[in-house]
Parts: sequence; structure tokens; C-alpha cells
Amino acid sequence: MYVQQLYTNCLAHAAYYIESGNQAAVIDPLRDPEPYMKLAQQRGATIKYVLETHFHADFVSGHIDLANKTGAQIVYGPNAAPGYKAYIAQDGEKLKIGNVELEILHTPGHTIESTSFLLHNDEGKPFAVFTGDTLFVGDVGRPDLLSGNLGKEELAAMLFSSLQNKIKTLPDDVIVYPGHGAGSACGKNIGSQSYSTIGEQKATNYALLTNDRNTFIELVTSDLPVIPGYFFTDAVINKTGYSSFDDVMKMNLNPLSIDQFNAFRKQGAVILDTRDPQEFAAGFIKGSLNIGLNGDFAVWVGTLLDANSNILLVTQAGREREAIERLARIGYENVYGYLDGGMNPWFSGKFDYGIVMTFNGQEVNQLLEAEEYNLLDVRNRGEAAKNRMTGSLHIPLNTLRNRYTELNKNKKWLIYCAGGYRSMIAASFLIGIGFHFVASVEGGMKEIMQHAPELVEMDLDRSVSE
Repeated sequence: MYVQQLYTNCLAHAAYYIESGNQAAVIDPLRDPEPYMKLAQQRGATIKYVLETHFHADFVSGHIDLANKTGAQIVYGPNAAPGYKAYIAQDGEKLKIGNVELEILHTPGHTIESTSFLLHNDEGKPFAVFTGDTLFVGDVGRPDLLSGNLGKEELAAMLFSSLQNKIKTLPDDVIVYPGHGAGSACGKNIGSQSYSTIGEQKATNYALLTNDRNTFIELVTSDLPVIPGYFFTDAVINKTGYSSFDDVMKMNLNPLSIDQFNAFRKQGAVILDTRDPQEFAAGFIKGSLNIGLNGDFAVWVGTLLDANSNILLVTQAGREREAIERLARIGYENVYGYLDGGMNPWFSGKFDYGIVMTFNGQEVNQLLEAEEYNLLDVRNRGEAAKNRMTGSLHIPLNTLRNRYTELNKNKKWLIYCAGGYRSMIAASFLIGIGFHFVASVEGGMKEIMQHAPELVEMDLDRSVSE
């Protein structure tokens, strides 16, 4: 028996490869089927099943492409009604993979079709449970995403029953392999470990510590983070089907000359610049939104751009394909192409470009003394509750698109986050909608705390905004 977790940091997502004999199963694969096919080929195995724990909201699964390319059978648990060929397994049913079995545990709550898969080893003993978004390390799946017409309280009640009757009754030494890790918006506060055990979670997970249904419902339905806009779109795509990954890459991976780029630009296409923040700040095509590939790229694209946006890419040389792949993972497929050669031909052609002023931690103190800058904190609520620059306005980046009208376009804004990645996203967004004086703190709060701690107030007891 062989089990491998395939973790993708950008989406805080875990897929799984399970093998016994010369047969394999893949659980919750990402859009590109090649990594799973390559792994099976290297190990001399045939993929028999592609198992889906539920209709995912935070990414487009690769189950359809993987099944089409390998002949594997797509499997869902009870209550799933996909718009394509799939096997709907019954609760308690067991699927044979070589010398081991995967038992279907219907665990509704995150969604009505949510299912966990219990792996029995060669001796028939429970070895590991693949919980999808039902149980995370330190958390559980949120009950307010797409799931028919049920409210979050009804789903939370289902989740309580699933955890009490299906998950907590498993042996303490059973390994818990969740669908997501820290940073995913599918939970409230997922722990940093990528796996755990039933015993550890029963002892430490807040959602498993209570045996009272009403208390549980209150815990899991309160204080939920903002739902990224693309979640509902992706859930529908995963339920109804999609274009093949190969076709998307062929359509979108197009090098564009400056003339072609500008022609699409005049038609209203969104310019997405995926370079690092400091490269972007030094010179960008006016109107561009900067979301760097070296960060939580997919989440912020899905938060700040509509899923049907027509996109033009500006990337670092050699990273064009990566950008398009990562957009396709979350269902963003309307990419006209990328600027051939990146910004170099734009600069050499002496075309107009913008810049963003950036200041390091040492410069911020002097800047605030000398100029009339307003401070904007775009970190999340938990970060801002621990410390904040004195006098700053707090608008988390995931709400900025809906709250920017609270800011005066004609004032000077100095934006900061934890390390400079999100503040540059915010700066590019605000400049793109007509803000005139916007700057970013290079290195963010980390730099400020190191060089100007006197500007920071700690251990705030007042409430902070969503």
C-alpha cells in the first residue's frame, strides 16, 4: 500500500494518490491531470478511480480530464448529481484497489454530497480517512457555500451529525488527510499541519470538543470569512462539466505583439500583471492589476476579478504557461494571451507606463512626519487585531473591491500589509480605478516593526472591521 499527498500551496489544497498492487485511486485532483498520470506511470500502476469528496468551490477539479485520459471511473458519494458520467456510491460501500479497500462515508454538512473515504489497509483495518472539506486540522468545512437551498444552520446541523456519528467514532490512530491546509477560505482558521489523527483532532479541534448540537451550530456559523466571488462559479463548473485542460491551454497560450496587446486592451480586456510587487512598482502598463505568481495568486484573482473577465497577461519571461495554468485551475479561461517578451519591449518602445512609490520601514517614519499620508491596512481581521499602525484605516483586501468608496481618491494613501504582497495588489487596484496618490510599504508590517516600532500599537482591545 502506498499513499502520497500532493499539496499545492497557492490553493492550500491537498490531492491524494493511493496505490495497492498495480491499481491506484486519485482523490480531488487539480485541473491539470498530468502530475497524477505521471506518478502512476512512474510507479507502474493504472488509475482505477478518481474520487471526489464533493463539488469543490475553490478550484476546478481535474477529475473529468483524468478519467477521460486514463479510463478511470469518477466516483461521488450519495446526493451527488453531476452533469456527466460518474458512479454514485452508497454510504458504507467499499471500493477495491489492489489489496486494500476504500469505504464510502457520507458526511454531509459542508455540502449535501460531501463524502469522506476511509482507507482499510491490507489487513482490513482502518488506516486513514480522506475527509475533503468535512474535517480539517483544527477546523471543519464552512457550511455556507453552494449546496442547494439549504441554509448554513441546516448544513451545520448535518455536519454535527456527520462528525459525531461517522468521524469521531473512528479509532484514534486513524490518520486524517484533509482537503485543505492553512490559508484556505473553505474553513475559518485551518491549522498549519497538512495531516493529523482522529485522536489529535478529538483532543484539540474546537468543533469536535463540543457534544452539544446548538453550541456546535453557533460555533461553525459565526465569524465566517468573506466568500471569494469565484467560489459559486467553480462549484457550478465542477457539477456541470468543463472544457478540457488541453483545449484551454491551446486557446490561451498566445504570445501577443504590442499592437495586438493594445488592440485587445482597447476592447476592454483586463491587464493582469503577475510579476513580483517590486518589479511591478518600477514600471507597469497603466490600468494593470498586479497579483504576483509568488503568492496566493489564485485566491486574489478570484477575489478581485470576475470569472468571465477577458484577460491580458504580463508575466516574467518563462512564466506565461504557469500563469495560464493557475488561472485555469480556478476556471478563468478567457485569456487572450500574454505580452510577448514581457515589459522589456514596452519599455524599449518608449510606451507610457506608471510607477508605484514604495517605502521601506526606515523611510516610513520620516515620510509620515514630512507628508500628509493616510494609512490603509489591508491585512485580515485577525492580523489587525494583534497590531496596527497608529491612526490607520483597516479595510481587508478581500473587501476592498466593495469598500473602496470609503476612501477619498484625492488623498494620499500609504498602504501596508504583512510583507508587501497584498499592499501592492491594493495599490494597483486603487490606481486602476482612479486614485491619484497611492504608495506601498515595502516589506510591510515586518519591516515597520523592525525599524519603526514606535508607529505601532499592540494588543488592540477595540474591535476591527471585517
